[in-house]
Amino acid sequence: MSTTERRQAVRIEGLTVAYRRRGRLLRVLDDVSLSIGAGEAYGLVGESGCGKTTVAMSLMRYLPDNAVVESGRVLFGDEDVLTASPSTLRAWRGNRMAMVYQDPGTALNPSIKVGEQIAEVYRFHRGMNRSEALAAAVEMLSTVQISAPDGVARRYPHELSGGQQQRIMFAMALATDPDLLVLDEPTTGLDATVEAEVLDLVEQLRAQFDTSILFVSHNLGIVARVCERVGVLYAGRLIEEGPATELFRDPRHPYTLALLRCMPRMGMRKDTDRLDPIPGSLPPIGADIAGCVYAERCPIARDRCRAEPPPVEPVGPGHGSRCFYHEEVPAIPVRTRASDEVAPAAVPDGVLLKLDECVKSYGSGGNQVTAVAGVDLEVGHGEVLGLVGESGSGKTSLAKCIVGLLDPSAGTIAFDSSDVTSARRPREARRRLQMVFQNPDNALNPSHSVRTILRRSLELLAGVRGRDRQDEQMDDLARSVRLEPRHLDVRPSALSGGLKQRVAIARSFAGNPSLVLCDEPTSALDVSVQAAILNLLVELQRREGVSYVFISHDLAVVRYVSDRIAVMYLGQIVDVGPADAVFQPPHHPYTEALLSAIPTLDPEAKTRMKLHGTLPSPSDPPSGCRFHTRCPRFLGDVCVNVEPPWQATADGERYRCHIEPGELARLQADQEPDTTGV
Repeated sequence: MSTTERRQAVRIEGLTVAYRRRGRLLRVLDDVSLSIGAGEAYGLVGESGCGKTTVAMSLMRYLPDNAVVESGRVLFGDEDVLTASPSTLRAWRGNRMAMVYQDPGTALNPSIKVGEQIAEVYRFHRGMNRSEALAAAVEMLSTVQISAPDGVARRYPHELSGGQQQRIMFAMALATDPDLLVLDEPTTGLDATVEAEVLDLVEQLRAQFDTSILFVSHNLGIVARVCERVGVLYAGRLIEEGPATELFRDPRHPYTLALLRCMPRMGMRKDTDRLDPIPGSLPPIGADIAGCVYAERCPIARDRCRAEPPPVEPVGPGHGSRCFYHEEVPAIPVRTRASDEVAPAAVPDGVLLKLDECVKSYGSGGNQVTAVAGVDLEVGHGEVLGLVGESGSGKTSLAKCIVGLLDPSAGTIAFDSSDVTSARRPREARRRLQMVFQNPDNALNPSHSVRTILRRSLELLAGVRGRDRQDEQMDDLARSVRLEPRHLDVRPSALSGGLKQRVAIARSFAGNPSLVLCDEPTSALDVSVQAAILNLLVELQRREGVSYVFISHDLAVVRYVSDRIAVMYLGQIVDVGPADAVFQPPHHPYTEALLSAIPTLDPEAKTRMKLHGTLPSPSDPPSGCRFHTRCPRFLGDVCVNVEPPWQATADGERYRCHIEPGELARLQADQEPDTTGV
C-alpha cells in the first residue's frame, strides 16, 4: 500500500517485529509496508496495542532490547535503518531524523534550563561553541513562536506551560532541519487552543523545512487536518491506507468505519445519537490468526474471513483495503439510539447545587493567585453541566471546592439546600458528592484487588456491612459498569485503561451519589474505549437520575453529554447556558475561539480563530474584561477599563461582553474575526 507520486523519503518494506517475553516471541507487527514521500505528512491511526509506536520506534531504531526484527527493511533514503552502524545512527538522530514524544514533561530534563537543552543539539550536531549554540537555541525558540524567547531560554521545564513545553520539544527536534520528523501523540492532553497552535506549527515548519512527517495518533480529527495520507493499523497489520480526505469520507474497512463511529462529532447529542463502541477487544499480542485479524469483532465477517488473510483490495487511486467485502462497508448499520435503551429515572425539579460568589485563592511565591474569582453557578437535579476552558482557567480548582477537597476562600456552596462550603462535611454529603478523575492509575490503590476497592467503597460510602451483602451489591455494581467477574480478583495494573476507568466509575457510584464531578474522564482513552465510557456515563445518569459536572478540553465530548455548558476563563465564568445556545452564535468571543479550534474530519471546516499570546497570570489578571489581551473582537478602551456586563440571549444563554447579542451574532455569522491581536 503506497504511492509513488513523489520521491520517497522513507520506505518500510515487509516489517515484522516480535517482542521476546518469557522465552516466547510475541509478534506485534506483521508484514507492514508503507512509504512517506519527501515533505509529506503520513498519519498512522489505530487503538492502543495495535503497533503504532513500534512502527515509530523502528523508524528511529529505538526498539527495546527484547525486540526482534524477524523480517523487513526500513529504508531512510537508500539506507536501511535496521542495519546501519552505531556511528551512522548517531549522525542521523537529531540531525536528519528526530522524534517528538507524547509527554514533554518526561522527555525534557527537569534539571537543565530549556535553552541549554536546545543548545546541546547544536553543539553535538553542528559543532558550535557554547555561545553560538545558545544564540541558535534562542533563534529556534522564536521560530516555534515562543514569545520572549530570551527569557524562556533561561527557564526550567517546570516553569513553562504544557503547550510551551511541547514547543520546546519541537524546537529541539527541528534544530538541525531534519528530513524526517516522527510525532508520537504530540498533542494528547493539550487544550483545544494549544493543540490547534501546535498543529499550525507542524504545518508551518513542514512547509518551511520540507520535512517528512510520521504522525502517530488516535485522534482522527487531528490526523485529517495535518496528514495527506493515512494508514490504519490493527493488531500489527496495515488494514487500510489511502488519501486522508478519501479514507475518512469513504472508509472501506469495517475497523476504519467503526473508529469513525466512535467519535462524538459536533452536533451529536446523547438523547438523539449513540456512540458506537467497537465490541470485543484486540487479539492478544502474538496470537496466531489464520484469517483476517479483525474477523472476531467484524459485523460482516464470514467463514472465509476466519480462514484466509485478505489481500489488499484496490478501492480507488492510492486507496486500498484488506477486506474481502469492502463494498459492503458503507452499508453497515448504526446501532440503536441510547435513549431507546434505558428508562429515565424520576428526578425532582429545582436546583441541586448552587454556588454564590465562590472564590479560591492560593499563596504562591509571595503572590496571591486567585484560581476561582467569584463564580456563580447552578446545577439542577438530573442535569449534566459541561465545564470547559483552557488549563489554568480554574476548572479543577472549582471542582475540588465543590467536591470538598478544597475549602473556598470566600463565597458559599449549597448542595440540596444544605451549606457545604467547608471541606469538613458530614458523611452524607461526602457520600452524595463524588468525583471521577482523569487518571485512574493515580486514583485506584495499586496494592488492592478490584474486589477490595469496591467492597471498601460500599462499606465507607453506603454503610454496607457483612461480606454476603457487600458481595451481592458489588456484583450489581460491577454489572452496571460492564465489569465481568474475572475483573474483580485482579489488581488495577492488570486491567486496560478503559477497564480501570470503569472501576473508578463503579467506586464513585457505590454510595448512590446525587452529583458526580467528572474531571477529564476520557481524555487519555482510545476513541473506542472513550465511546464505551461516555455511553456508560449517559446510561448511569439516565437510569439513576444523577447529576454531573463534566470537565473536558474536548468540546465535542462536552457537547455530546451536556445539557448546559459553562465556559471558564481566568477564574471567571464568561459564558453559560443551554448546550445548543452556547455552541451557536451569539456567544462569548472566547467560546468562539474554543469552538473554532476543534479538529474536524470536514475538509471545508471554517478557518480557525487564532488567539494571540498566552493565558495571563491569575496573580495579575488584566483590568476590565479579562479576555481583552487576546480577544479578536477587541473594541478598545472600554474593554481595557470597564468590566463587561452580562448579556442575555433569547434562548437562555448569558455571556460577559460589551458587544450586545444582535451585533455579536452578526459579527460571528458574517465576518471573519480580526486575528492580528491587540
